Amino acid sequence: MGRLSFKRILVTGGAGFLGSHLCERLLQQGHDVLCLDNLYTGNKDNIAHLLQDPHFEFMRHDVTEPIRVEVDEIYNLACPASPVHYQNDPVHTTKTSVHGVINMLELAKQVKAKILQASTSEVYGDPEVHPQKETYWGNVNPIGVRACYDEGKRCAETLLFDYHRQYGVRIKVARIFNTFGPKMHLNDGRVVSNFIVQALKQEPITVYGNGHQTRSFCYVDDLIDALTRLMESDNEVTGPLNLGNPNEITVKYLAEKIIRLTRSQSKLIFESLPADDPKQRKPDIALAKQILHWQPSIVLEEGLMKTIEYFDNLLKENR
Repeated sequence: MGRLSFKRILVTGGAGFLGSHLCERLLQQGHDVLCLDNLYTGNKDNIAHLLQDPHFEFMRHDVTEPIRVEVDEIYNLACPASPVHYQNDPVHTTKTSVHGVINMLELAKQVKAKILQASTSEVYGDPEVHPQKETYWGNVNPIGVRACYDEGKRCAETLLFDYHRQYGVRIKVARIFNTFGPKMHLNDGRVVSNFIVQALKQEPITVYGNGHQTRSFCYVDDLIDALTRLMESDNEVTGPLNLGNPNEITVKYLAEKIIRLTRSQSKLIFESLPADDPKQRKPDIALAKQILHWQPSIVLEEGLMKTIEYFDNLLKENR
């Protein structure tokens, strides 16, 4: 893509796991990227190598405060995404999903930018429908400990569609399922990073419940490909669109696979299941296949090996 076709793109949460990968991809495509992050869960190390790029700019800012910048597109990824982080300050988590989204939608309305919202499979709650289709309204506990994230993201979707209907804002809503890869937070509390770090440290691997609950894991490169395709799709394509890997596995299988891949001596220990933890999670991605001509191409083992290498190097640096 030549510089004649470049866009100025705002990525909120751009120093986080997904955001930093997205910033890299957009720069590779020839765009100017404004990375906005309050560094609550984001990490400046994730974008340090981009700071010398003349087409990249970092701004420390919290999306719960209004901002005015001239941009063509907005990827709104700002929000703690792991239970450990979003439950640490649940009020601010809700503010990020509600006040933050209103601020980004107001910006999109003012500068006539297109906006993509990073929503989540958590809008489906503990699902009574399997696999989950976009037409399923979900089964969420609105007063539980996870509601700050689950209901916050549901409200964010409501706001996007209301701004679309009321003000004509061009919107895209991506419902992201479990994604993993390099640049995940060392202590983010999600199963892939937890299991890999525990295995590399030869510590017992903590499995919550009996480990029979299922998840579907998508490697980050595949997910970023889907996000950029969704943003570039026709304006009539608003979503919500499920984005994830439909290959469903149990949490126990994942733990055992990581032990094998790391050649760890770690043993499994089982603890009680956290409140409102979903028992099943598998995306129906028929719409993404049809509309975006997209499906994941990186198999679980290949993605895990790249992620293990990343965490192994990170742990060695921190010794």
